[in-house]
Amino acid sequence: MKQQMLDHFAKVFGEADGAEVFFSPGRVNLIGEHTDYNGGHVFPCALTIGTYCAARKRADRKLRFYSVNFSGRGVIESSLDELRPDKAAGWTNYPKGMMWAFAQRGMKMDCGLDMVIFGNIPNGSGLSSSASVEVLTGAALRALYGFEVSNQDLALIGQYAENNFNGVNCGIMDQFAVAMGKKDNAIFLDTNTLQFEYAPVVLDGMKIVIACSNKKRGLADSKYNERRSECETALAELQKVCEIKALGDLTEEAFERYKGAIKSPVRLRRARHAVYENRRTVRAVEALKNNEIGRFGKLMNDSHVSLRDDYEVTGIELDTLVEAAWKIDGVVGSRITGAGFGGCTVSIVKEEAIDTFTAQVGKAYLEKIGYAADFYVVEIGGGPQKL
Repeated sequence: MKQQMLDHFAKVFGEADGAEVFFSPGRVNLIGEHTDYNGGHVFPCALTIGTYCAARKRADRKLRFYSVNFSGRGVIESSLDELRPDKAAGWTNYPKGMMWAFAQRGMKMDCGLDMVIFGNIPNGSGLSSSASVEVLTGAALRALYGFEVSNQDLALIGQYAENNFNGVNCGIMDQFAVAMGKKDNAIFLDTNTLQFEYAPVVLDGMKIVIACSNKKRGLADSKYNERRSECETALAELQKVCEIKALGDLTEEAFERYKGAIKSPVRLRRARHAVYENRRTVRAVEALKNNEIGRFGKLMNDSHVSLRDDYEVTGIELDTLVEAAWKIDGVVGSRITGAGFGGCTVSIVKEEAIDTFTAQVGKAYLEKIGYAADFYVVEIGGGPQKL
């Protein structure tokens, strides 16, 4: 892969002398959805698929970007003096956002760079292609310019860039999962405190299968920010009757006791999801530690139902994929993963059932939705690295 990236770089920019190659993973969240901005727990893992870049410093302040995935757009030029969001700049707003966020922390690039990027994460799938590009850019800046930042710093800078440069009010989970990934482990993260532990994911005779709905979703213009706002209002209402800092502070019992303070039935459903999903995530990690994979799968299923009914972020495409999965022997659990409104589902499937799973779920989806879904059998990988 390193040689392929250098070849792409040479093709675009003439030669590849002095270019260095970096990788950053995508991520999938096994359980704990829409809890990360509600002060709850999440349980994501990094993947072995992700984003690659070849990058080289320049002698001037110019920035030149090229994506193998969007080759039709050609080389997109900018400069260190133009680090501001620009719709016409397309995907380059993500690396530019990181450069801007580094500068906000006093880490200013003394010269521009050329960058060629390639990703094997399905675009717009909800597997964190944007966070992958952010952490990838951060890893490249760290190595090329000698900035002293940890992987956890890269996660926080990435979230800051996405919030303040790209206008997506995301929580910390995506960038954290990408930056802090560890092979064969998921990350049990308390988003309120950033305390985390690695939990080995031992899937004896089973695999993680991602089904991509191929319904594109744009976070910034989706209802993501609306859901976040509904939860913030519900939290403010609850804070009038109980002492909490975040919805994640509540147990189910406490929520049921105080929920009358929430004045809208819609906000009540949103808050109920945030509280119950957080507790589900804690129990799911316990189940995994006790090797109770069947219980883990049931909690995944319950998570999907809550995201469908209380949080209303699934949609017909993801519901079709999950409901078809639930009918198949050998499926331990299946749910939406990511923010929703399109994107992917994640399922734990017994190895002998994978062919049946892709055939039957694929057939049901094509018949109902009218276009095909794509399936990926994935491995849990590590964090960003220089190749």
